[in-house]
Amino acid sequence: MVWSQAITHLRGHEVRRSIKSWMLLCCLMAAAALMERRCQGDGITLDGVSAVSIGRGGTNLGFADNGSMLHDNPGALGQMKGDVMLQLGATALFTQFDYGDADNVQQRSQNQMYALPEFTYIKRLNQQWTSGFGIYTPTGFGSIYNLEGPAPFGGPQHYESFGSLTKVLFGASYTPCGHEYVSFGGTIGPAISFVNVEGPYTLQGPTAAGLPGLLDLGVEGAGLTWSLGASCQLTESTSMGFSYLAQVDVDADGEVGLTSPLGRTTYDTDVEVKWPASVGLGLKQDLSSRTTIACDVIWTNWSNAFDQFVLNLSSPTNVAYPAVAVESFPLNWSDTLSTRVGIEHRLCNGHIVRAGYVHHKSPIPPETINVWMPGALENAFSLGYGVHMFDWDVNLSYMFSVGPTVEVGTSDFIGGDFDNSVHRNKSHAASISFTRTFGTGEKSY
Repeated sequence: MVWSQAITHLRGHEVRRSIKSWMLLCCLMAAAALMERRCQGDGITLDGVSAVSIGRGGTNLGFADNGSMLHDNPGALGQMKGDVMLQLGATALFTQFDYGDADNVQQRSQNQMYALPEFTYIKRLNQQWTSGFGIYTPTGFGSIYNLEGPAPFGGPQHYESFGSLTKVLFGASYTPCGHEYVSFGGTIGPAISFVNVEGPYTLQGPTAAGLPGLLDLGVEGAGLTWSLGASCQLTESTSMGFSYLAQVDVDADGEVGLTSPLGRTTYDTDVEVKWPASVGLGLKQDLSSRTTIACDVIWTNWSNAFDQFVLNLSSPTNVAYPAVAVESFPLNWSDTLSTRVGIEHRLCNGHIVRAGYVHHKSPIPPETINVWMPGALENAFSLGYGVHMFDWDVNLSYMFSVGPTVEVGTSDFIGGDFDNSVHRNKSHAASISFTRTFGTGEKSY
């Protein structure tokens, strides 16, 4: 354990190490600022999956005080206070999307609410091993519009989409004997994904490119999700976390309904839905016994996952359509970098307040933004509050996310459906969680 022995040596130099920790925190934030010029942001991934992390700007990689560490950094399980942690929570996501184009001169708005539950159970098996189980929905998209449709489907038309990724995680963390300030962990489990898209749509090809139609797509499937993480208590006041969340490849199948000048048909379809991998590094610094600051930097590989959706179609119910067809839905998203900073302050009598900020430019190029996946958000601001009552840690948080106005000239979508369009996006996330810690060090904060 070369890393563990090196850290053992460092623990004898508190003052010098604290200075280094401050320097590392500053370097981490500076590196994020420089890389932000070349990379773009978080797309349709939530900036945190529980009330605690959302309240402090999504920072969680350097912490071990809440159940969502199983998802964010499984290495932190070994640094948990107590022997058992149980967490129940939910996030209500409210979206505010505005859209306008030549057929919709007065911009149309849509407001939707999505409920995202989460569950975590973590148990320390012995001094070396800690296990966990959790369910999370960290990624998704959705919208509903009633718009004036393009020719030949003029008049009011219904556009709707919904996509989600739910992870069921089984995890474990190992803490080397004699090196209790270092833990390594991982998770594995099934991932379930749904994708639904409805509305006027011009086929992009390669089969029948340019054919206008009314699309009704619904697919679902499962894949494998896994992650790795490490947590290190550098000093009594400084900790660091690292995580790698692997790409999730979902083999989804279902049906596609299509109405066009050729008539109405239904196809069987299969598609590989890919949700992106990410790599994160985070640092937590206690300024005092009451105040903590943190910074996480997370890179997300959108370019490999969201380059295009390719639908393989077969067995049409209408003989006027090809027996086998391929449809490619263009995306061309860019890799992203998210910088998250947060602070929390402990008040008396078990109360705690939090605040945070997240910056991530949109990964969606103007040429492929559309009404079904309009998540062009860049800045997020959050507040959080927690209290210890009746042996439970009760946490509340709110995050407001906003993006720039996206103006499209010529869209990459064949047919010009989104040419000269304007998109404005906002979202609100309200979260609550209940955490109970049993055993030594019963308070999770």
